[in-house]
Amino acid sequence: MDASAVPQLRAGGRSATAQAFGTRERQTRGKAATMSDTTVGQVAGNGIPSLSEIGKILRRGDLALAFGVLTILVVLILPLPSIVLDLFLAISITLSILILMTALFIQAPLEFSSFPTILLISTMLRLSLNMASTRLILSKGHEGTAAAGHVIEAFGNFVMGGNFVIGIIVFAILVIVNFVVITKGSGRIAEVAARFHLDAMPGKQMAIDADLGAGLIDEATAKKRRKDLEDESGFFGAMDGASKFVRGDAIAGLLVVFINVIGGIIIGVAQQGLSFTEAARTYTLLTVGDGLVTQVPALIVSTAAGLLVSKAGVSGAADKALMKQLSGYPQALGMSAGVMLVLAMLPGIPMIPFLMLGGGAAALAISAGKRNGIASAAAATAAAAPAAAAAAAAEADEPIAASLKIDDLKIELGYALLPLVNGPDGTDRLTEQIKALRRSLAVEMGFVMPAVRILDNVQLEANTYVIKIKEVDAGQGRIWPNQFMVMDPGGNQVTVPGIHTIEPTFGLPATWVDASLKEEATMKGYTVVDAATVLSTHLTELLKNNMSDLLSYGETQKLLKDLPKEQGELVKDIVPAQITVSGIQRVLQLLLAERISIRDLSTILEGVADAIAISRNPSTIVEHVRARLARQICAQNTSMNGYLPLIALSAKWEQAFAESIIGQGEDRSLAMQPSKLSEFMTTVRDKFEQAAREGEAPVLVTSASIRPFVRSLVERFRAQTTVLSQAEIHPRARLKTVGSV
Repeated sequence: MDASAVPQLRAGGRSATAQAFGTRERQTRGKAATMSDTTVGQVAGNGIPSLSEIGKILRRGDLALAFGVLTILVVLILPLPSIVLDLFLAISITLSILILMTALFIQAPLEFSSFPTILLISTMLRLSLNMASTRLILSKGHEGTAAAGHVIEAFGNFVMGGNFVIGIIVFAILVIVNFVVITKGSGRIAEVAARFHLDAMPGKQMAIDADLGAGLIDEATAKKRRKDLEDESGFFGAMDGASKFVRGDAIAGLLVVFINVIGGIIIGVAQQGLSFTEAARTYTLLTVGDGLVTQVPALIVSTAAGLLVSKAGVSGAADKALMKQLSGYPQALGMSAGVMLVLAMLPGIPMIPFLMLGGGAAALAISAGKRNGIASAAAATAAAAPAAAAAAAAEADEPIAASLKIDDLKIELGYALLPLVNGPDGTDRLTEQIKALRRSLAVEMGFVMPAVRILDNVQLEANTYVIKIKEVDAGQGRIWPNQFMVMDPGGNQVTVPGIHTIEPTFGLPATWVDASLKEEATMKGYTVVDAATVLSTHLTELLKNNMSDLLSYGETQKLLKDLPKEQGELVKDIVPAQITVSGIQRVLQLLLAERISIRDLSTILEGVADAIAISRNPSTIVEHVRARLARQICAQNTSMNGYLPLIALSAKWEQAFAESIIGQGEDRSLAMQPSKLSEFMTTVRDKFEQAAREGEAPVLVTSASIRPFVRSLVERFRAQTTVLSQAEIHPRARLKTVGSV
């Protein structure tokens, strides 16, 4: 047998033995439990609940509370032995002290929202004890001062000191303090607080709804705040009514004492044969002792109620809040110390107490001044802490906020292209070229392009860049920062050694060469550009092709607002009575889509105002505006030789397009056969390529009725080709026909 198996067998043996013992033990316990249950059942079968059943009942909070309230009501009716009365009086005093301490240490009034219920129960407890003690005093008062228990006797002897007149005066003062001062003040505070909270409840509800609508809080927080608001209003409303319990308790205590004294003297003299003096002393001691035993807890509970309702505007425990606020002004402590020191110098005034108090107040003033100075310095140094925390929170929330924001223009660079933005010599060639580009486009196209955001992207290849328009990839390419791109103007591959590639903007063959070969390439007649120029050129073409998407509603409003005052009156006439700002935005976008500058906004608005009387369709309005901009459009396409090269659409294709248009008015559409469409596109491509080989960049001229349909076809395969209508040819423009389709 393997030696390693021995411990396993031994362990298994111990485990089996333990399981066997566990089984026997469970069997034994089961028998014992059965016997115990049988015994309990036998006892219960006799109609008497066992102690275990009573314990189970008391451990249930709801049953225990119900049992306690029923006990209080029973005490009102049934007589109590003196020893039981002593126990209940001790419970009353302890409960009142517990209530006072809880009111002192809570942070907010709502933490003790059960106070009105506790106040009612404690008041009922004191009244029931008053009834029980009155019954004992009147029935057994002739037996001596211990007739109503030792608690009442001790209070009577301690306070009265053998003189029942002193006891009556002390009791009267306690009742006056409780009834006139504490109870009346706390009741008034509770009443006003309840009224104000109920009046302010609709406004607070609206504030919660506004915060929820603005997104400052979520639904769970709003629900919690509504619940707190309801609880707060209900609490102060209940406190307004609960304060009447304390007031009624004080009045009842006063009446009980009066009845006990008068009734006790009558019973003692008339029924028990006591002398008037002995009856007055005995019954007065018992009555005053009873009154003090019940009024002291009442006074404590009244103080707790006053603290609770007056704590509505104080945050934190009472001791910390009071000490912080009382010591927050060293000048007040200093003035108090000065007054006490002056009083100590007056003749006949005991010097030592005032000197001690004045010195203590002065020491507290000095300490508080130093503490406030340190706190002020700390606050000054930490003044930026909340801002820093807010900034940190903003940074923490930045990914979420950034995910909601769309950058209109963005360039992402590989890590090898970072020298274009922050070169080793401190230059920033790419940023400077983009600034110049935005300035030139503003002059050329009539509105300022959005700012371009440049950032690195480690997920890109080292020499790759990506241009994004509204977070969508619009173009990309590969460039080398320390090299130059060389291209042949004829479109052929260059013979200079380097990295052969395709120019990203126009798709022409190109080669990246080292800086040492730049002069050689220039001497051969090649076009030589640096990396930053390649990227900015690519960006320029992409912007011109997507300018209509970059003209936002806000930018359109800004353009209209910046118009001269005279043109502003025209805007007021047509916006929004005849056309909306978004309608003008759409017209401008259609013009920009064909690379027509909107810088002459005044003329464009005049054309819009004329066209609105005919149609509200943006496409139709654009055709009228283009006729107004004939001089600008012709000048924009005029060649360096001063004439406008054009390719005219033949009558054959004019008729073919006119016959293929179906629908009326704004519902017109082109329904040409696919074979004819293919033939037309092939013919146009051949004619324009032939003109390009001859060094011309002509425009395609059609009739005004079919121009939009011809343009929609041409832009699919030659987006850079300009299509003009005959109405857009300015009378003074020099024309040169270089071909016909």
